[in-house]
Amino acid sequence: MKVKLLLKKTAIAAMLLPLACQAWAETKPANDMTAPLHLMKADYPTPYGNPSVDDVSKVLDRVFTYLDAATPTQAINAKTKKEITNFNQIDDDTVFAPGDFRLTSYEWGVTYAGMLAAGGATGDKRYKDYVNKRLTLLANLAPATLARMKSNPQSKSPVRGMLEPHALDDIGAVCAAIVKAKREGLQADVKPLLDSCVTFIRTKEHRLSDGTLARVRPQVDTLWLDDLFMAVPALAQLGKLTGDASYYDDAVKQVEQFSKRMFNERKGIYMHGWVQGMDVHPEFHWARANGWAVMTMVELLDVLPKDHPGYPMVLKQLRAHVKGLASYQDGTGLWHQLLDRNDTYLETSATAIYAYSMARAINKGYIDKMAYAPAVMLAWNAAATKVNAKGQVEGVCVGTGMGFDPAFYAYRPVNVYAAHGYGPVLLAGAEIITMLKTNKFEINDSSLQLLVK
Repeated sequence: MKVKLLLKKTAIAAMLLPLACQAWAETKPANDMTAPLHLMKADYPTPYGNPSVDDVSKVLDRVFTYLDAATPTQAINAKTKKEITNFNQIDDDTVFAPGDFRLTSYEWGVTYAGMLAAGGATGDKRYKDYVNKRLTLLANLAPATLARMKSNPQSKSPVRGMLEPHALDDIGAVCAAIVKAKREGLQADVKPLLDSCVTFIRTKEHRLSDGTLARVRPQVDTLWLDDLFMAVPALAQLGKLTGDASYYDDAVKQVEQFSKRMFNERKGIYMHGWVQGMDVHPEFHWARANGWAVMTMVELLDVLPKDHPGYPMVLKQLRAHVKGLASYQDGTGLWHQLLDRNDTYLETSATAIYAYSMARAINKGYIDKMAYAPAVMLAWNAAATKVNAKGQVEGVCVGTGMGFDPAFYAYRPVNVYAAHGYGPVLLAGAEIITMLKTNKFEINDSSLQLLVK
């Protein structure tokens, strides 16, 4: 009996000894002898690692649910508030039903493209339906608006700005989205809207003597980096739709001529504005403008024939820009409002645009996925944290003109109703889903790595 009791006590002691040793070790300070320090959990401010497809889809769903409710698909009479269904009866009181965002803005052109991409990536038809309903409304209003403009040049219409644009902002991004939707089966007659886009970009927008698209503000003959996106994707999509190579030629020329003047090869990023009349060109590397530029090149390469003489130049420029952008990514995964000034705030729309553009470039084989995929995942994780429970995108810089001092950019307000963040988040999420479906990731020695088969 005593022997059995002794054996039992010995067994219990053997079981407790490792626990006691562990408890003792935990009371000792962690050092190289007592703990594998390289495996200590990092205190990341942004979720680290790759999300699941379901995680990304849930973020996109929140954004969709908010936007679907916040952008009604109706034309109404501003006085009676009644919906207009017979578009031949529109008058100066015809407006869109009030919502949070404008259905005809360039930001919403990006949002339409984002909805199409999200629908393709998730298989959820609601995204495509969102686009088709709203673009059909714009198209249905166009013929009657043109007729009224002809009989009364002062007549008003919610789509007049698209049919009589005064800047590339008024038509280019929406035009590109319309062509994408048309190529995906949109049935509406969009010819009047596309004709307006073609006429304005080709014959009415101000250009320098060498054909580079320019503006007359804030100074005469000013290049805005934003205008690459406001024109080139539309030109590229029109080239794809019509088969007319001259659209491609103009698109490639814009990328080349903007880049020669505005790309800082040492830093790998673009200045925001360039004025022909200046001997010195102040460089302010605004994040969102750089986003428009990198997005432009990705969108152009998507449809530009590989045998086009300009294809190698655009691809080389994209790679140089991506390399530069990646070098300025903050540890949070976001990018700063002024890319090379860490004293400026971290901004969401640019981060989402970079996440989309780099993920798209990886998925299409334009850039090295092993080198950039982890940074892209971090960028998405960061952008996703800015989508609140309501589906609004936080931390987005409002519309911004051009300045030649740092304070102008550093103190631009942010607002959830700044429309610039929604399309980029949808686009980024769609490409991240595609990347997750076609690649595997692992945590290797604590860091996220692309899994090499």
